[in-house]
Amino acid sequence: MSDLELQRLADLSDDELAAAYTPEREPWLRVNFVSTVDGAAQGADGVSKSINNDADKRVFDALRRRADCLVVGAGTLREEGYDVPPIPLVVVSRSADVPPTLADAPRGRILMATVSSSDGLAAAREALGEENVMELGEDEIDLPALKAALVERGWTEQLCEGGPSLFADMLAAGVVDELCWTIVPALTGGDAVRIATGAEVEVALRPALLLEQDGTLLGRWLVE
Repeated sequence: MSDLELQRLADLSDDELAAAYTPEREPWLRVNFVSTVDGAAQGADGVSKSINNDADKRVFDALRRRADCLVVGAGTLREEGYDVPPIPLVVVSRSADVPPTLADAPRGRILMATVSSSDGLAAAREALGEENVMELGEDEIDLPALKAALVERGWTEQLCEGGPSLFADMLAAGVVDELCWTIVPALTGGDAVRIATGAEVEVALRPALLLEQDGTLLGRWLVE
């Protein structure tokens, strides 16, 4: 960590910021999270929007502009009230449930990653189109197969925005290449959810970039 230079986010142009997040290879799956200093991935209202700030938003937007597709768990989509993003959104849901805020999205903008045992398969196919519903396992979603299926569609730079249980499952499956982690200068206490919950994992990370703005730290951590 001592060899890593702290850079001011404000000193980077938009093009320089985008270049700073260039993947080391293809395909590449990065996960983006924000948390407080004591590890809370959400504010008192239960969503991450209440703890993010302008610095986090700038990197958040830069990562989305770089990405070929966005991967998010259905629970997080509902809790955070996601709108239809400008890039293809892959909903990860064993129940194949399409969040209501995405129901009116243009055909092909929303995809579903689910399991063949799901009772919601028929409804998802009708809502999204059969070609946009991926059956990836019988009862549990095969996350390496998901990453490969997205590559087959030409989406080699993949961005996941959680939630915490999906992140832990992805780490356990060995598909994560990078964690982009914003730490806002605040403490919340309580029993708020951390950025990874559920599956027990032990994953070594290598810091590759550290930015700062007004006390907020934003880093790239590569999976070893």
